[in-house]
Amino acid sequence: MYGDDATVRKILSELGDTWAVVGLSTNRRRAAYGVAQVLQRFGKRVVPVHPKAETVHGEQGYPSLADIPFDVDVVDVFVNSDLAGAVADEAAAKGAKAVWFQLGVIDEAAYERTRAAGLEMVMDRCPAIEIPRLGLPQRG
Repeated sequence: MYGDDATVRKILSELGDTWAVVGLSTNRRRAAYGVAQVLQRFGKRVVPVHPKAETVHGEQGYPSLADIPFDVDVVDVFVNSDLAGAVADEAAAKGAKAVWFQLGVIDEAAYERTRAAGLEMVMDRCPAIEIPRLGLPQRG
């Protein structure tokens, strides 16, 4: 298990409300699209990060984390496991407080690097599942 309930709760409730969602596009069939909606209902500002830099759920998209012109609190990663480690490294460089690897996204070396850099991290979990499981209130 990569992230106990206390860490999950801390990331969702205490570390800030600006979430960059890497892999979020206008494709409604992708998991990132629905999860981003749940995060918005939970009171998070969702910033799409995708090569197409599309506007999604009313928020301007950016092609990379480095292109976002403001601070990001949490980086939620919806990319293949072999690409996720580089995203975690970019999140640390961006100054994020936490990294969240979605269900099925696992990179143990990235987890160790990210934690060693002082960021909170969970891996192979989904906030859309964890919010109701932990009984966290919807805000929006």
